[in-house]
Amino acid sequence: MNNYFGKYLEVARSAAYNAGQILKKNLNRKIDIEFKGETNLVTEMDKKSERLITGELLRHFPHHRIVGEEGTDICEDSRYTWFIDPLDGTTNYAHHLPWFSVSLGLMVEDVPRLGVVYNPMTEEMFWASEEEGSFCNGERIRVSSRENILECLLSTGFPYCIRECSRRVIDNLEKLMIKSRGVRRFGSAALDICYVAKGIYDGFWEEGLYPWDTCGGMAILQEAGGRLSDYNGDPFHPRRKTIIATNGLIHDDMVETLKRNQNTSG
Repeated sequence: MNNYFGKYLEVARSAAYNAGQILKKNLNRKIDIEFKGETNLVTEMDKKSERLITGELLRHFPHHRIVGEEGTDICEDSRYTWFIDPLDGTTNYAHHLPWFSVSLGLMVEDVPRLGVVYNPMTEEMFWASEEEGSFCNGERIRVSSRENILECLLSTGFPYCIRECSRRVIDNLEKLMIKSRGVRRFGSAALDICYVAKGIYDGFWEEGLYPWDTCGGMAILQEAGGRLSDYNGDPFHPRRKTIIATNGLIHDDMVETLKRNQNTSG
């Protein structure tokens, strides 16, 4: 393993695992829920997970910037930035649906270099670091080799602003459902991207995401041989608001479909 990222991966995997176990243990109990928007939930477990991960990162890397979905933003002038999604799939979790993840991504000088995504319910731990490949539970993973989109399984998610952009979102969904073998929507973007990296899904698209949603999965997909862009086909960055993640072979086909609807009114 690259010594430069070895320690970072070790700490990130440990933090993701420990946070995930707490989430798993508390899944079926009554939890406190707050609202960040009309449909955007946050639970006490989101906050507890973020505090645990932040504490672990600070203990080992006190000079790194840490940005979490639930408001953490520490050490803004560092060239190292961790993006944390302490509970990707909060709506699922709030309804006791066992499909969610913990996601950590490390950017060095604004370039994603490392990612860890953990699903505590299936015990799948995904990770990758630059030029070292992508892994799930220690086994190397690669994207699929399917090149005919009609034979491909896709995944997507719906943005919290769905009420303002429903026409475009549903239009995209309809077109890609017709072009593909099928579309799944499970509610954790980080896991969706990792499943493209693992070759289960062949492509994923969504809009309205944030760096903590995509940074960890981005590194994993890239190291697994996948391709990322925004809906216009331009290189993807975690701060972009649209994402297409594929095995590379069907990427242009998905861009053609989604780019056409990019400027459609809500």
